[in-house]
Amino acid sequence: MAFWLVKSEPGAWSWDDQVRDGVTAWTGVRNFQACNNLKAMKLGDRAFFYHSVDEKRIVGIVEVAREAYPDPTAEDPRWMCPDLKAVTPLVRPVTLAEIKADPRLADLALVRQSRLSVTPVDETSWGILCGLGGVKA
Repeated sequence: MAFWLVKSEPGAWSWDDQVRDGVTAWTGVRNFQACNNLKAMKLGDRAFFYHSVDEKRIVGIVEVAREAYPDPTAEDPRWMCPDLKAVTPLVRPVTLAEIKADPRLADLALVRQSRLSVTPVDETSWGILCGLGGVKA
């Protein structure tokens, strides 16, 4: 199993929206590196659900329910999207400020490539972030 972080603007698609709909297509990614990360996701992989823009915090965990396929919102079939399903909210959201302040997370792609909307998370960082969020890794 691999681990990821997916970002969404809560005004466009929030954790509450994800929970309400259960399984949804993660559409609209138009960055090649982020799209390659979506293509690398495998069934059962887990990802942190991150509220970007004003909140800047991890709020939940989702799981890959369907591997990447052509994004129905794109005219170009090279853009892909997986289906993600809500797994659990974090007991306590983990803010970007907390993440940046923790030296154990200094190499996290969220810190190094802050504008990228889909990033990998190594297993050690996954465990640290789950612990900070009050959920079992």
